[in-house]
Amino acid sequence: MEAVNVFVLGLEEDNFDTLLDVPHADQCRFHPLLDPEELLHGEIDIAALLDKAQRRLEEFDGTVDAIVGYWDFPVSAMVPILTSRFGLRGPDLEAVVKCEHKYWSRLEQQKVTDAYPRFALLDLENAERPPEGLRYPMWLKPVKSVSSELAFHVEDDAQFRDAVARIRDGIGRLGKPFDHVLRLLDLPPEIAEVGGEACLAEEAMSGARAAVEGYVRDGEIHVYGLLDSVPYPGRSSFLRHQYPSRLPAEMRRRLEDVSTRVIAQVGLDDSTFSIEYFCDPETGEVGLLEINPRHSQSHARLFEEVDGMPNHHCMLGLALGRDPSLPDRKGPYALAAKWYLRRFSDGVVRDRAGAEEIARAEREIGGVSIHPLVDVGQRLSDTPQAEDSYSHELAHIAVAASGEEELQDKYDRCVKALGFVFDDGSGPNGR
Repeated sequence: MEAVNVFVLGLEEDNFDTLLDVPHADQCRFHPLLDPEELLHGEIDIAALLDKAQRRLEEFDGTVDAIVGYWDFPVSAMVPILTSRFGLRGPDLEAVVKCEHKYWSRLEQQKVTDAYPRFALLDLENAERPPEGLRYPMWLKPVKSVSSELAFHVEDDAQFRDAVARIRDGIGRLGKPFDHVLRLLDLPPEIAEVGGEACLAEEAMSGARAAVEGYVRDGEIHVYGLLDSVPYPGRSSFLRHQYPSRLPAEMRRRLEDVSTRVIAQVGLDDSTFSIEYFCDPETGEVGLLEINPRHSQSHARLFEEVDGMPNHHCMLGLALGRDPSLPDRKGPYALAAKWYLRRFSDGVVRDRAGAEEIARAEREIGGVSIHPLVDVGQRLSDTPQAEDSYSHELAHIAVAASGEEELQDKYDRCVKALGFVFDDGSGPNGR
């Protein structure tokens, strides 16, 4: 069989290695389409990025058989634009934007579920206090955000005003290119008036965190996995994503039901998706946080370790018109997690393990993959990777294990092996 040409927006080494583990990867030629650095960091000129990607595809000496991506905006919006231009399988741009525009997404959710917090638009130019009817604590967030960028948890008027000022100063980085995408659509009046540089206020939700992953093929919605999203104690930042979820069966069914209804409502098709939730297993209450019209590349190795196949397979299957389904529990481990080693204060990295030391630790521990994100001499506040508003990511650590105790032990050994030291002599957690 002749190999097909698959163009991957923002393809980098780690995910390229994982893509090679999907079934029939030998029948695919994977081509990087634009560099992750120009897609994900700094100012985003989406019109120029689209033009550059289109020229690269048009100049390619061969067939363009699929265009895919697993990153958030702008990649998530570029995929449907480019697949439409080249007549390839892919999601509809309007459905993608209905997921990504936080205000539009809430309006769509209202039509099929009550599993969402009270929310209201915020006037960034004049807001001194929350909109009428909303109570503290709450979150302020741009209608288009990535990795919780410029999302702030506020508990009083002083925090509210500080968050408004910070969002107002930084909202254009993603808001302006998002406005470019909105201009490609025939928007309903309430969304056209809001645009892409608006801000949403939402009452804070509480409970266990979870994520639902699935895909839509020819209008049929399939959920293939539920994960637990575990935050650092007393904080909103993620400590790890763990698969499979430990939630009780009834709660898992409830999350699947809400997911199916909202995905059908926004009209997403020929696409993977990942939906984040808060939930209370005792009361059965569910609160939908956000809908992502893509699967999570962060979870690829987790599915591979537990199910025997990375979730990238679903993305490729949809793009190529092949069976996108995943096996169930056919992998070598019972559970797996992606851990986020963070520091909650600024600092300069004075020491950490080198490549040889990390490779040795991976061999000795087994079932782990360690990826440091910062190097010696870097100040954390100067690092380019997307972060939440409260922490600095130091490393991503994937761990597979037979049980919870082994999972924690392997992670602790990985952190120790990384050996981070900062300018004040402290380790990752500042102590």
